[in-house]
Amino acid sequence: MAELVGCITTSHVPAIGRAIAGNLQDDPYWKPFFDGFPAIREWLARVRPDVAVVISNDHGLNFFLDKMPTFAVGAAPQYRNADEGWGIPTLPPFAGDLDLSWHLIEQLVNADFDITTCQEMLVDHAFTLPMKLLWPDAGDTWPVATVPVGINTVQFPLPSAKRCFDLGREIGDAIRSWDSQRRVVVIGTGGLSHQLDGQRAGFINKEFDRKFMDSLAEDPAWATQYSIRDLVEFTGTQGIELLNWLAARATLGDQAQLVHANYHIPISNTAAATMAFATAN
Repeated sequence: MAELVGCITTSHVPAIGRAIAGNLQDDPYWKPFFDGFPAIREWLARVRPDVAVVISNDHGLNFFLDKMPTFAVGAAPQYRNADEGWGIPTLPPFAGDLDLSWHLIEQLVNADFDITTCQEMLVDHAFTLPMKLLWPDAGDTWPVATVPVGINTVQFPLPSAKRCFDLGREIGDAIRSWDSQRRVVVIGTGGLSHQLDGQRAGFINKEFDRKFMDSLAEDPAWATQYSIRDLVEFTGTQGIELLNWLAARATLGDQAQLVHANYHIPISNTAAATMAFATAN
């Protein structure tokens, strides 16, 4: 059976792409954020995943407000970058893993999750930036195949924190039941607290961000006690992207080993953070 080696959670702020394109990793504004990745890259080099399941949210590239699936899974042979042009160069296509995609889709449907199956899918900064941050030296071929999983964090009504946590549990079970010798890492992207519009534009809640990050290590279901409205109040309209983090962490079960964590504000009016967890022995 396949091995789930761990999960990584990280922010996907579009301006990170501009910093990467401008080689600003050592700039005083950006360095505290980029310093969160060397330890995680070293861990990735040790566990050597073959496939990355990337849990993120679409920003209007594949879906818009008139058609917004709650959950979507990519089942394409490859995924092309079609981002908004925030500075990251056009990246080579990401190879898909069709066998794992269809296994996930079938297992999730059998577990009563209604999944939108996408046999064609483009990827934006929510997908491309974490991949570039984790594998910055990838050339024309990425070192892992990929399976995108989309969660609606844009158009109300949103799935509850508990529903996203349960989705993550099922994804983890599906990966572990996959008849393959491949090693899989799960990546959850977005957040943390930020709001880009309205009266609370610029809102950041460091206290809640820290509590949430601590909970992922100590009590991963902690955030499921809160409603979506509570979480928007705590983290801002776009901070609800923490649902992607929650689903990613849930794939590992109750126990996991914290590899590394980093938290920094501000990055483009966003609390930017990164965590990595290894599967518990």
